[in-house]
Amino acid sequence: MIPPIRPARDDDSGPLSALIAASFAEYPGCIFVEEELPELRRPASCFAAKGGLLWVVDGPDGRITGSLGVVPVPGQNAVELAKVYVDGALRGSGLAQALFAKAMDFAEQGGFAEMALWSDSRFARGHRFYEKLGFVRWPGERYLGDASASWEYHFRKPLRASP
Repeated sequence: MIPPIRPARDDDSGPLSALIAASFAEYPGCIFVEEELPELRRPASCFAAKGGLLWVVDGPDGRITGSLGVVPVPGQNAVELAKVYVDGALRGSGLAQALFAKAMDFAEQGGFAEMALWSDSRFARGHRFYEKLGFVRWPGERYLGDASASWEYHFRKPLRASP
């Protein structure tokens, strides 16, 4: 059974940071530095200011066990996924698919033609999940210049034919 998914609040900052830090810790050289992610200070407000939404799933003891956000891409008929994380113990449970369904609803209601995302090159399991959902790795990578020396891959998924 999938736990309830709810819109994030700004007071989710600490538990959301803990989920992301735990996810980063699974990968050698992937370092969580809170200052590099200022959007985590007020997550709901940050996504709302960009016209998007962030959803979370509450776990036991006040932990957040999953998150997924979506924002419109300026100047494009597309939305971008962000903050896609699920607690390691819950991967494969359907939670990520349920979160993704929220993003699909957002995109369909907004009439967007495409969905995009950037993912750290080390997150191979996540890449397989995105490909299962119909995303295709796009040519090109970007270097973030962060404490983890992150390189990211670009993924895109058409949602409907452009007019």
